[in-house]
Amino acid sequence: MIEQIGIIGLGKMGLPMSGHMIKSGLQVAGYDLDAARVTEAEKLGAKACTSPREVAEQSDLIIIIVGFDSEVNEVLYADNGVFSGARDNAIIAIASTVYQETMLEIGEAATKLGKGLRVLDMPLCRAERAAVDGTLLLLGGGDDELFEQCNKAFSSFSSDIRVLGGLGAGQIGKMINNLLLWSCISANHEGLKLGEAMGLDPEILREALLISSGKNWALETWHLERAMPWAEKDMTIVMHEADRFRLTMPLSGVVKEVIKGVKIERGYPAPKPRK
Repeated sequence: MIEQIGIIGLGKMGLPMSGHMIKSGLQVAGYDLDAARVTEAEKLGAKACTSPREVAEQSDLIIIIVGFDSEVNEVLYADNGVFSGARDNAIIAIASTVYQETMLEIGEAATKLGKGLRVLDMPLCRAERAAVDGTLLLLGGGDDELFEQCNKAFSSFSSDIRVLGGLGAGQIGKMINNLLLWSCISANHEGLKLGEAMGLDPEILREALLISSGKNWALETWHLERAMPWAEKDMTIVMHEADRFRLTMPLSGVVKEVIKGVKIERGYPAPKPRK
């Protein structure tokens, strides 16, 4: 059973995940570009690190939970990155939502290093509240035995763990989850806006819809602040894969544009490129 864990990315998801692992008796080393977040993790009992390399040097399992593919690659491949400091036979687990291609490339790069490194993907569902409560859903891709080795860490912050297949399978599952999530949010946004334009109080309408056949998780949590920083990126991944497999997905294309419009209305920047 793995006891020494590193976590890179101590934001709204990574910080509470660190706390859960520490409470379960694991040793946690953490790093984030924001020094204040590292300080917060240190208060929880984590060892503060100054680079991804330093995290990797003292961890048998390194969990990476940053925003974009380009950031995952920077964490891994930079001179002070995980690959430069990883212990022999360490496990690298990508909790970020990235392209399946990115996961496969990471797996190939880890193998080429010749240090016995193993790679898993473990994107997470149910959002920040579940991270705080320790009730995340982990969608896994990779070897079942490796997930078993990591179970103490993963189960400390996840109430449900589903291994969907080989490396990259977790990212496929998360992509489909996000497609359904943003589709619901798009429909909720337009439906409540139409109801309000026609004279209905949106909250009264929402409460009625929650006991209707139109009920969905996004509508249930509508009252929570939803910054949606990743929504457009998620839909870009969906459309990229649809193009790669020559699938026509017109509804998904519309959802991508609706989400883009909502983000523009709220003043959010465009997503970062994959590389």
